[in-house]
Amino acid sequence: MQIFFKQNLAMLAVPKTGTTALEAALRGKADILFKGRRKHMSAAAFDKHCAPFLRNAYKLTPERIAVIRDPLDHLRSWYKYRTREVLLSSPKSSSGMSFDAYVRDALSNPHLPHVNVGTQFKFLSLKNGTLPLHHLFAYEQMPALLDFLEERFGRPIALKQANTSPAITTEITPETEARFRAARAEDYALYERVLKAGGHLELEYS
Repeated sequence: MQIFFKQNLAMLAVPKTGTTALEAALRGKADILFKGRRKHMSAAAFDKHCAPFLRNAYKLTPERIAVIRDPLDHLRSWYKYRTREVLLSSPKSSSGMSFDAYVRDALSNPHLPHVNVGTQFKFLSLKNGTLPLHHLFAYEQMPALLDFLEERFGRPIALKQANTSPAITTEITPETEARFRAARAEDYALYERVLKAGGHLELEYS
């Protein structure tokens, strides 16, 4: 997560939505940069802990922005990431299993180490379903976010590939995909709202 005082922005880092590339593109511009486990602070955690600190310490109430990705592609990215050789001896490894099996594990027991990745809707919302955000962008329509950032920063912003996952086959049966779509209905509903808004959904939150 990055916080920019001059631009009055707090950019939440939703895992597997290009946050590493965004961080690199804006390197040196952030007044506060969270790394390690704190990099992926959820919207609820930011609202409860970070926002009051910024308000009290700096009189700053930044607009909160985040990125959401097609839910199945989001899980596909986790699957690929966890096939890496470095994880072969770890219970988090997905190596040796099909993507279809990975999705079925995520649906039947999401607490298993290799599929314990959470959902985007839970990451972006409070317990009551409220979205404590001001701008939500679609990963698949990244130019909308880049246009927004270029206007705020007053300079061109280009992304380079970073933290890419291995290129492997990720086939899934229609039955498993249908189960996934039903189980992640909240994620899909939010994602569709962002797409219908042209890749940039503006939200009111105070």
